[in-house]
Amino acid sequence: MPVYLHNIALALPETAYPQSVIRDVIKAQPELDRLAKRLTGAAFNASGIDQRYSVVREFADTDGEAGLFYDPATERMLTPTTGQRNIVYAQEATRLYVEAARKVLEDSPFEAADITHVITVSCTGFFAPGPDYAIVRALGLGGDVGRYHVGFMGCYAAFPALKMAKAFCQADPDAAVLVVSAELCTLHMRAAPDPDTIIAASVFADGCAAALVSARPLAAGQRALRMDHFETTLTPPGVGEAEMAWTIGDQGYEMVLSSYVPSIIEAHIEGALSPLLDHEPALADARHAGVEHWAVHPGGRSILDKVQSSLKLSDEQMRPSREILRQYGNMSSATILFILRDLLKTVPEGERVCAMAFGPGLTVEMGLLSGAVGTAEADPVLAGRQGELAGVR
Repeated sequence: MPVYLHNIALALPETAYPQSVIRDVIKAQPELDRLAKRLTGAAFNASGIDQRYSVVREFADTDGEAGLFYDPATERMLTPTTGQRNIVYAQEATRLYVEAARKVLEDSPFEAADITHVITVSCTGFFAPGPDYAIVRALGLGGDVGRYHVGFMGCYAAFPALKMAKAFCQADPDAAVLVVSAELCTLHMRAAPDPDTIIAASVFADGCAAALVSARPLAAGQRALRMDHFETTLTPPGVGEAEMAWTIGDQGYEMVLSSYVPSIIEAHIEGALSPLLDHEPALADARHAGVEHWAVHPGGRSILDKVQSSLKLSDEQMRPSREILRQYGNMSSATILFILRDLLKTVPEGERVCAMAFGPGLTVEMGLLSGAVGTAEADPVLAGRQGELAGVR
């Protein structure tokens, strides 16, 4: 029974910063010596990022009073506690979760009464009752809707959420699952002279994406991505375990993101793909060369470079991933959904998409999807709603 990624919607903070603005804020911090400032400039300038969104508005308020994160009078970044940062997370993330969930439902042939499960994803904050509860209340979903949260797994966490959604739909053909990922990485941005902190400050951003997953037949003409297979793998013991980590400190969450990560991914990505490709007999000979479209989590420009060179992918195949990095930066777990949203609109019927993301462990999560378009024989109720949506548009 096929399960579909029916549609994806986005929600973003109000404030978008040119990459140069954040670069100059970091370089102005007294904790950085001359060498660290040079490294900061190089990391930001080579990031492949034009702008990033953030719930922290203070970097743009050059004439205002000192806020929680930044004092424009002294140009100093401040050091709020983890608790203070989490209060902002609860306020801002709730708004984004609800906005994205509402958008994805409004732009679909489903209604609130159809939703059977809500899965939320985040590694940048916690609160309870959580975002799953907020979505149910704000959208008027049933009190019996199943609610789940995938927390603190990192940049690959959308994949466990999608796998969970697929399992729910395979168990119940009438299930309709909302998957919503919101990450507010810039709440934990800091300035320090060590390369890990500089690299993290140069790439991470805020954003939210919601996906609607169901096994219900597609309405006539409706585009979707069929979720065919998922796989996960770890690099060998002792390889990459210390190179990527995410821990809770007293003044925010602390990122370890070694410059060795791209090379580790390059060395292991082809082998990691094998179990995924083994699911498709049609790929027995061509292997990954038989996959037309790619959604590669842009952990950074160098990660995309290494994946492209290792798998010999074309510039066009890498374009969706690089474009999301350029426009939004690395929004941790939400980022892969941004890429899949663009591909969902364009991938022809039957053509394959390989999606992948990386995180602590070092973990590689992968999915094989296919373009799908609904036929006239699709569910008549959903087809009617899809027609109504087309009329509104």
